[in-house]
Amino acid sequence: MYRRRRLAVGLITLIVLAAVVVGAVFGVRWLVNEKPWENLPFLKPGPAVVKTPEPVPTIFPTGGPGAGSASNQDPSESPTPEVCASGALEVEALLDKTAYGADELPQLRMKVTNVGSVDCLVNVGTSAQVYQISSGVDVWWRSSDCAVDPADQWNTIKAGQSAETESPIIWDRTRSYPDTCEAEERPAAPSGATYNLTVKLSDIASPEKSFTL
Repeated sequence: MYRRRRLAVGLITLIVLAAVVVGAVFGVRWLVNEKPWENLPFLKPGPAVVKTPEPVPTIFPTGGPGAGSASNQDPSESPTPEVCASGALEVEALLDKTAYGADELPQLRMKVTNVGSVDCLVNVGTSAQVYQISSGVDVWWRSSDCAVDPADQWNTIKAGQSAETESPIIWDRTRSYPDTCEAEERPAAPSGATYNLTVKLSDIASPEKSFTL
């Protein structure tokens, strides 16, 4: 009787141990497959932060003052910009030198900057450009005096972008008047003097840029 009781207790112990082992195995498998800890709110990973690179603007030439940066968006999906408002543009006179020798001709260009907060349209054609050279109050030369076939050219300049004329205008160091455009000889500008260049785009004028001959 005593042996039977010991055998019965031993058998029950083995059954319990087997159940524990089987339960542990299945429990581990369930933990590996289900990963219940991932559903805990304080252990959930946040969304990944993806940095989007800023679009690189492209300046495209126009033959006159260049347009601003081109957009990467489909033009058909973008609204047409409005004409640049008053105060949205700044114009700067550009020279290749500040002093010129006896045989050197000044090369004149202009720079246009959109200082506004939105893209806008501006007429950068030869009809809107005026270059003027003066000495004191005496205006020596004006590009509009003898302009040939002036034309409009509307371009978009992006907010914060600048554009410059590609090809310079050459001043031949002579005086100009509208009635002297066909003259073979014009009065030559005196050497050893200081002159001032001013450029205008429509009604927007630049500060004076000084140089000497």
